[in-house]
Amino acid sequence: MTQKISIYGSKRWLFPLMASLFIMACGDVKERDAHQKDRISVTVATVGMGMEEYLTVGSGQVTAVNSTTLSTRMMGHVERTPVKVGEAVDKGDLLVVINNRDLRARKAQATASVMEAQASFTNAKKDHERYVNLFEKNSASQKELEDMSTRYERAKARLAATQELGKEVEAQFAYANVRAPFKGVVTNTFVDVGTMANPGAPLISMEAPGAYEVTARIPENKISGIAVGMKAKVTIKVLDTVLIGELTELSTSATRTGGQYLATVELPDTPSSVRSGMYAAVAFPATGVTPKTVVVPKEALVEQGQLTGIYTIGQNNTAILRWLRLGETLDNGVEVLSGLSEGETYITASQGKLFNGAKVSTQ
Repeated sequence: MTQKISIYGSKRWLFPLMASLFIMACGDVKERDAHQKDRISVTVATVGMGMEEYLTVGSGQVTAVNSTTLSTRMMGHVERTPVKVGEAVDKGDLLVVINNRDLRARKAQATASVMEAQASFTNAKKDHERYVNLFEKNSASQKELEDMSTRYERAKARLAATQELGKEVEAQFAYANVRAPFKGVVTNTFVDVGTMANPGAPLISMEAPGAYEVTARIPENKISGIAVGMKAKVTIKVLDTVLIGELTELSTSATRTGGQYLATVELPDTPSSVRSGMYAAVAFPATGVTPKTVVVPKEALVEQGQLTGIYTIGQNNTAILRWLRLGETLDNGVEVLSGLSEGETYITASQGKLFNGAKVSTQ
């Protein structure tokens, strides 16, 4: 006898089971989507080793090639300062006037002495010439001629001495009236009207614009391979301007400069926006130095107080803040001395605010 099995009864249990599985699957998708939504989308990069054509080896300040700070050898009160900071002056223009009342009195005395000595010399010369004629005619003795010659020589010597004294007094006026030694611009004044000017103390400074140079300090671990005549790349940080100069001077000793070698780089073509005192980074061709460095983009760095770090990718795709020790600023980023190794992954940008331990999704 054949037994019939009802399929309809089995289907009654199949449909609820499929519905339950579908609901569970939808729940897993929603939970996974919500979990993914909570993560911060970030862009990552892998640490590479930078190879620079130029490597920054020192920094310094821009200075004018022709600059000076003027002082005086005399003491006195400042009477006038006819120029102001930033004013253009020509060679010989009056810059500072120091009270020279005593000097004028000495000049008057010197002038009177010269006039007196000149008169005495003129009389002595005439008497000497007359006695020479008398001696030739046997009308004067040898002793009388010798005495007259002695008087003449004394008058001549006195005149020369008083004239030199007058020149010395006249030369002192150059220190009472300080004038511009060349055409340029006044950069600073150190005295005001009424203040006391002391010998050797700075009064005013000026420079000739147009020709500039950078005096940089190069550490001993980067001096290898650098020589006079090399081309140098100078980056004016505040202007974000790069200039090409030439190394014209390089110290061979760092005994008294704390292990730093002084180097002078001349900048032949300088734009008008460059001014003295601006800070500059000096870079030389990488030949002779170690060019391989860990380099990261500046925008990827995170600053907190005096510390600088970068976010790396940790386990389970979490953001980990890593503190770094930085070196020089290069063309393609910032040199990392420690805290990051080649091949590690770090975050360059994010679509949300990162924090230590934040869940991220990488792009």
